[in-house]
Amino acid sequence: MPVSENNNTSQQQNPATNLLHTSLSENIFTIKEALGHSNDVIIREMIIDKLDCLAIAIINIDGISDKTVITDFILENLLFEIDNEPENTIDNINDYMKKQCLAVGDVKDLYDFTALFTSILNGETVIVIEGQSVAIATDTKSAKDRAVTEPQTESVIRGPRESFTETLRTNTALIRRKIKSPNLWIKSRVIGEVTQTDVAVMYINGIANDKIVQEVLDRLDKIKIDGVLETGYLEDFIQDSKFSIFPMVYNTERPDVIAGELLEGRIAILVDGTPLVLTVPVVFTSFLQAAEDYYQNWIISSLIRLLRFFGILLALIMPSLYVAITTFHQEMLPTPMLISIASQREGVPFPAVVEALIMEVAFEILREAGLRMPRTIGPAVSIVGTLVIGQAAVEAGVVSAVMVIIVSLTAICSFLFPSYGLSNTIRVLRFPLMILAAIFGLFGVMFGIMMIILHLCSLRSFGVPYMSPFGPLIVKDQKDAMVLFPRRKLFTRPRLVSQQNNVREQQYYEKRTKH
Repeated sequence: MPVSENNNTSQQQNPATNLLHTSLSENIFTIKEALGHSNDVIIREMIIDKLDCLAIAIINIDGISDKTVITDFILENLLFEIDNEPENTIDNINDYMKKQCLAVGDVKDLYDFTALFTSILNGETVIVIEGQSVAIATDTKSAKDRAVTEPQTESVIRGPRESFTETLRTNTALIRRKIKSPNLWIKSRVIGEVTQTDVAVMYINGIANDKIVQEVLDRLDKIKIDGVLETGYLEDFIQDSKFSIFPMVYNTERPDVIAGELLEGRIAILVDGTPLVLTVPVVFTSFLQAAEDYYQNWIISSLIRLLRFFGILLALIMPSLYVAITTFHQEMLPTPMLISIASQREGVPFPAVVEALIMEVAFEILREAGLRMPRTIGPAVSIVGTLVIGQAAVEAGVVSAVMVIIVSLTAICSFLFPSYGLSNTIRVLRFPLMILAAIFGLFGVMFGIMMIILHLCSLRSFGVPYMSPFGPLIVKDQKDAMVLFPRRKLFTRPRLVSQQNNVREQQYYEKRTKH
């Protein structure tokens, strides 16, 4: 059937807003024009003699649609069922195809080009029929994805060895395997005008705060961006404090960690195409807690947590303390230690703050180089580079040996944090503290620490204070903060995170009380 020039012009101007046509040739023309005649768009036109030479078109994208499913469960079934059907017995071809011919999991009707393009670009196969203004979309997405492997950045000695992949449905399935509850709900969103990225919001109904859930959905709905390629694209839009250097959204690649966060009343945000999952609201202590803490003896876990808190303090202030004490407060050191440090710095041409800045910057450069280089040579280059440069700098008299020790201990302490985001924050904050120490001594260090604490106390994540349960002080929540109480004592959820159903075994206790 010929297509008029006016129709062509209107379709080319804005085809995605038009309803489907009854003419098959017009629909095919619109699809080809909108997709730029791309060679990966497969359009298979067929004529069915049994239905008075009815013309149909089967459309899919090569590479993201499963060819085996299309051939075995759509084409063969379609031709076989119609050929074996008596003549003049098919009244509604759409219903007949959906109920008798298409042996695939999900089948739905499409009425406009917007839905049609979304289905095709998601890997679905669309069937367009002559004389019908309704198309049929079938689920033929290719199952090719990365296998579930061991986490790369959050390894544990004891615990599950599985991590998220880049496929959204695989990630939601990993969480559902751990939480087999009908109250585990998923709300879907599509974000990105160009990428059309699938985003899933997962939470446990009855445990998560309904107001926080709605706030998360509202903030996601307000995002106007051309593309979303990773969860980091969403963090800046949904977090409360846009200019804070501290991480305001928690991310992890471990399904067991997300399951634990959901059981505490938090909300998970999953993005198709990335193995990292976000959780909100977040508090400061979340970044110092590891999954393995809950899988081993509570006494050992408590000691390790205290070690992490001590490590974050050392990583933050150790270089600035060295600068302040050696520059202004030498009387605080024992005489033998003072003499030893003075003798080491005798040939160093730089003041202590310049010495510290040189070593810190050099170490950060080596650290970034080790991360960006290929895995086979990255660790070797960073370790060898650190040893060689440190020893050469001491022998050349550029820095003192004690400065190398200080920087090395600081770097080791920064690796204690389970969260890489918090580690980056501490790395950055070390530099202004060193500057304050060089100008005001210990008074500058204390002033810097006070400003950091005040800033932390002013932060909120979806209405939850960032420093809870320390500020405000919540005694019940101290059981899983700096230390970890035995599992039998952890019968309540964080009060400010989950403001309903705070008792973990509440339903069980209610049933037992009734009986």
